[in-house]
Amino acid sequence: MLKGLDKTILNDAKRIVDEADKRGVILRIMGALAIYIHSGEFVNLYRRMGRLGDRLFTDIDLIGYSKQRKDISEVLNGLGYDMDRAIMLMFGANRGVWHHPDGLYHVDVFFDALEFSHDIRFNKGMSKGRLELDYPTLTPSDLLLEKTQIHEINEKDIKDIIVLVRAHEISEDEKKDTINVKYIARLLADDWGFYYDVKENLNKVLFFAEKYFKENLISEQDFSDIKVKINKILECMHNEPKTKKWKKRAKKGTKKKWWRDVEEYLR
Repeated sequence: MLKGLDKTILNDAKRIVDEADKRGVILRIMGALAIYIHSGEFVNLYRRMGRLGDRLFTDIDLIGYSKQRKDISEVLNGLGYDMDRAIMLMFGANRGVWHHPDGLYHVDVFFDALEFSHDIRFNKGMSKGRLELDYPTLTPSDLLLEKTQIHEINEKDIKDIIVLVRAHEISEDEKKDTINVKYIARLLADDWGFYYDVKENLNKVLFFAEKYFKENLISEQDFSDIKVKINKILECMHNEPKTKKWKKRAKKGTKKKWWRDVEEYLR
């Protein structure tokens, strides 16, 4: 059970998204908070791996559409959050930050895309964007991409991926509460650098899952389930036909930098 500030952040994140929804404004929760909401029944797995310390959440990460930027601002201002004007001046096109009225945490809002080590876009070429596919969070597929796009992934992120994968079945279409491997494979089949980092990170997840199993932190059933699913994702990625752009970039391989450097504050 969450307590203290973690519980406050969870409840406040849901309240923000619900208030936005009442006004026809689309906001979705992302990051560790979203994974917790989507995979809450596996909270004991979090604890066994040592992911739940004194604090699980430090802030609220949301994503919305830039066409609703003004409406999003009105929702947050109306709930008492204070806009960080300095951040808005620096990153206003892609990101906004609002501070809790009592300074307990801040709310990060990203618009249209996540542009970190690699790019994940939520409205490109669609009459209806991917944000509408789930509520109140991103889909499990997008949460997996959000975590695996990190070039310098850490063990905390790996534990989040383990819980996310354990808690969801694999599918080949957009079924609710599943990881859509076809969507992931098609997206990565056009971007070699993104593909490479996702593949490397999923293999790291397999390594750590086996390590946690050997240390009796997760059960044999947990490890077996995670291993089967990760291998299914990797297989689907490998088998998906690649674009000319992907094949051209693949020839250069790791001799040329394939990721974007991201400041920790921006991540």
